[in-house]
Amino acid sequence: MKEKVEKSLAKVRPTLQADGGDVRLVAVDEKTGVVTVKLTGSCGSCPFATMTLKQGIERTLKEDIPEVKEVRAV
Repeated sequence: MKEKVEKSLAKVRPTLQADGGDVRLVAVDEKTGVVTVKLTGSCGSCPFATMTLKQGIERTLKEDIPEVKEVRAV
């Protein structure tokens, strides 16, 4: 599942990088379906980081990988 998550994150990464940020995969819990990521660069301190996380990253991961139930940031 980790490889699927990395592949899906690669789809959103160019958008984040265009704004000076990025996302790094921290962990994948296959039992609970929780993916933990770290927003870096300008995304780490952006006031819209929560919206980016939930409406961008989480939505994309859930569409690509039905086993993903939630995405959390650290």
